[in-house]
Amino acid sequence: MQASPPLKRVISLPMVTLYGLGTIIGAGIFVLVGEVAGITGMYAPVTFLLASIIAGFTAFSYAELSSRFPKCAGEAVYLQEVFHLKTLSTAVGFAIVTTGIVSAATIVNGSVGYLQIFIDLPAWLIMTLLIAVLATLAAWGISESVGVAVFTTSITIAGLIVVILFNTEQLATLPERLPELIPPAETAIWGAIVFGAFIAFYAFIGFEDMINIAEEVKDPTRTMPLAIILALIITTLLYVMVSLTAVLVLPTDELAGNSAPLAALIGEEQQTLRLIIAAVSVTAVADGALVQIIKSARILYGMSRQQMLPELFARIHPGRQTPVIATAFVAIIILLIALAFPLLTLAKVTSFITLVVFGAINLALWRLKTRPETKPADGINVPTWVPAIGFLICLLFVLAQLLHLL
Repeated sequence: MQASPPLKRVISLPMVTLYGLGTIIGAGIFVLVGEVAGITGMYAPVTFLLASIIAGFTAFSYAELSSRFPKCAGEAVYLQEVFHLKTLSTAVGFAIVTTGIVSAATIVNGSVGYLQIFIDLPAWLIMTLLIAVLATLAAWGISESVGVAVFTTSITIAGLIVVILFNTEQLATLPERLPELIPPAETAIWGAIVFGAFIAFYAFIGFEDMINIAEEVKDPTRTMPLAIILALIITTLLYVMVSLTAVLVLPTDELAGNSAPLAALIGEEQQTLRLIIAAVSVTAVADGALVQIIKSARILYGMSRQQMLPELFARIHPGRQTPVIATAFVAIIILLIALAFPLLTLAKVTSFITLVVFGAINLALWRLKTRPETKPADGINVPTWVPAIGFLICLLFVLAQLLHLL
């Protein structure tokens, strides 16, 4: 185990921030803005802002823990350091790997329709080729794979900005339409906004993926928490601007019933630009799948280094300095799941598991901070009430999902 070379520390603050933006933005905003508008109407921008605040409690908990314990397999390591229960830590590690694999399989499965616009191949072949290319890239090197993730994220962000700039004329009407966007103090309206925020919350999930490349980040105790916070702030600004553009341009009922709302913001007469936005959506999908492969492989590597898994998964390629065996294993499982299942139910289970893990992470930080012997972290220290509120929010979300299933 000790003879294995370490992972290569080459990732800077801008790179890890853009990597994080790729994990958060993904392809969700390209369709989610319509769903949220269907629930809250003109108050969609307020809904996304509220969802950001809700997600922020857990994001800040991750920020401090990433500063205290900058290791791969972050969640498993955090729980082990706080509770010293190897069974719990291992179970959480497997839960995170499961969510990463199923999420990647869902993304790949869902990308087929977009890709078949550009290439006429069977679905199984498209999925196989896409996973093979992404896994090869992830195994080739962290600089290369994160570099591609940063590039594709930049394209995704550019696509969102194009949509906003294309509708500057409608945005110019904001001062006179501002009263339409401010929700009144009515219980029914704010009830809908809170419910919409529950849905929009999932558009902010992804910051937790950033921590699993901590051993490849320069000065991780300071870089990781700052990157998480920056990624959340930039994502919030983008989401609020995109949702604001959407509700100012299209009637909310038309927006809610559209499966590709951002393309609808371009207009039927701009076919070339609409095609470009479709291509950006494909890029976002590929970016999301690549990040999940990188994350899941690093978790297996980190758990192996913590002696929670066989040493096989901790083997590093001597030249590329990447966990090639863990990466290959993850890619094979993703392909099998993508080919075998429609994944709608699995996607819901993934969201449920993610909320349970978020709750455990908030509880772990609260427990750590309430111990008198705990010293301040080197990077960031949040008030004790932050993880406490984060835990309660996650608990409410979990109960809401359980009630929905029943």
